[in-house]
Amino acid sequence: MNKNVKLRSAQWFGSIDKNGFMYRSWMKNTGIPDHEFQGKPIIGICNTWSDLTPCNAHFRRIAERVKQGILEAGGYPVEFPVFSNSESNLRPTAMFTRNLASMDVEEAIRGNPMDAVVLLAGCDKTTPALLMGAASCDIPAIMVSGGPMLNGKHKGKTIGSGTAVWQMHEDVKAGNISIEEFLSAERSMSRSEGTCNTMGTASTMACMAEALGVTLPYNAAIPAVDASRYLLAHLSGMRIVDMVWEELKLSKILTREAFENAIRTNAAIGGSTNAVIHLKAIAGRIGVDLELDDWTRIGRGTPTLVDLMPSGRFLMEDFSYAGGLPAVLRTLGDADLLPHKDALTANGKTLWENVSDAPNYNEEVVRALDNPLVSDGGMCVLRGNLAPRGAVLKPSAASPHLMQHRGQAVVFEDYDDYKARIADPDLDVDENSILVLKNCGPRGYPGMAEVGNMGLPPKLLEQGITDMVRISDARMSGTAYGTVVLHTAPETAANGPIAVVQNGDWIELDCSQGRLHLDISEDELNARLSARAENLPVNPLIAGGGYRSLYIDHVLQADEGCDFDFLVGCRGADVPRHSH
Repeated sequence: MNKNVKLRSAQWFGSIDKNGFMYRSWMKNTGIPDHEFQGKPIIGICNTWSDLTPCNAHFRRIAERVKQGILEAGGYPVEFPVFSNSESNLRPTAMFTRNLASMDVEEAIRGNPMDAVVLLAGCDKTTPALLMGAASCDIPAIMVSGGPMLNGKHKGKTIGSGTAVWQMHEDVKAGNISIEEFLSAERSMSRSEGTCNTMGTASTMACMAEALGVTLPYNAAIPAVDASRYLLAHLSGMRIVDMVWEELKLSKILTREAFENAIRTNAAIGGSTNAVIHLKAIAGRIGVDLELDDWTRIGRGTPTLVDLMPSGRFLMEDFSYAGGLPAVLRTLGDADLLPHKDALTANGKTLWENVSDAPNYNEEVVRALDNPLVSDGGMCVLRGNLAPRGAVLKPSAASPHLMQHRGQAVVFEDYDDYKARIADPDLDVDENSILVLKNCGPRGYPGMAEVGNMGLPPKLLEQGITDMVRISDARMSGTAYGTVVLHTAPETAANGPIAVVQNGDWIELDCSQGRLHLDISEDELNARLSARAENLPVNPLIAGGGYRSLYIDHVLQADEGCDFDFLVGCRGADVPRHSH
């Protein structure tokens, strides 16, 4: 214990005057004794539990284990709720309220008497939202993830949450299975509390948190219902108290080196494209200058080692039993592919100290470097006249034969247009066509919905076609797959070039060169953009006032992390004192 540390909570509870009297008195109405206010760190537990967020349904129990750890280590726990982003239930998309949740977290931390915070996150957007909010305050913080569901089991086969939905729905449209067979998998897919059991966005962001160093080792993969999940919560509660005395703030962990480790790790695990947006937003809050090109510089050339759906065969439960993320990090480190072994982590040790002896119990799940799932799994960043500010593609989920492709555009002006026409037997489309979806970016479909992995036309599915090149300004679920170009920036609503793509235009995709090109002249492109700018169409989705108007007016583009412009930067935890 460092007696020289000035506890932030003492600004509320430490004064022998009227203000101190009132703060302590109000807290005492729950039966808290005097000695709990005598020099003990007050530890916030930021809880995203909600009945409407089934991924986080067990967080009340996890919070109790965190409290036990805090009390054992000599701190005092105070649990508080924040907005819970439910990927499975929120409309129009949980991404729409990620920034709102981060504001809730930031102001709850800054405005309340806490010396540090434990962040309970699981469902996709809760992880980045909590890290964004905490980073803006820069106090000691540790994250406890909720963990993935158990493996899905359906009629003797293993199925992955999310991924099975996309696969089986395509089979329905192709006439391979009945709608009754499709619906029968609902309960089989989700067998326990926890997040998606595939390497979707939730598991990806849990891995990103561990690679960034803001969790204890093994946090990412332990199943939600495994006793080890509750043990980790207890130990995290103990550890956060020591972090207060060590003055181990987030800014000492969330360094540029930590983000570079996370980028390399994302390639090795075959992580979600959503990580590109979320890591940029978190970095922006702590003051680290992270750019799209960093994903090319650091991630490209990295083999994908984790054989998990949607890219591979296994699920998160298998990943945990194989050794979890430490097994991946050790494999990278042994081959000098871990950029910064000396990056500091929440337990006070370096990343390499945590994983240098980590075992790998199953080399089918966590593959050796000479037997990767994909030889180059680094996120593919694309640029060209169709995406001047960039677009991304996930190589481990794409079809190799389509990563260099030239085809004619089949254009859908918005998602409603797509739904209305995709099943039309007269749609002018073949397997070489490129599907282009507009008006689904941050502003155009507020929140940038996960509709970029457009289902293929049924008439092509019936012919046995299983993948096509698809381009949009939307996002894609981390559980999805295919040769899908996403996050095209600027988006349609910002009059980016994707807005003026026309049916029949030739488009060239070249992942090896990072090129996305609309094959028209510069003069023609500029003329189309100018004509559109003079008569911008009104998207009915962007009207309505309230938070939606705030979102549309202030959200940044995908290459900037889709944060609000006024939230970027670290504002610290200082707050003007209030006198009663």
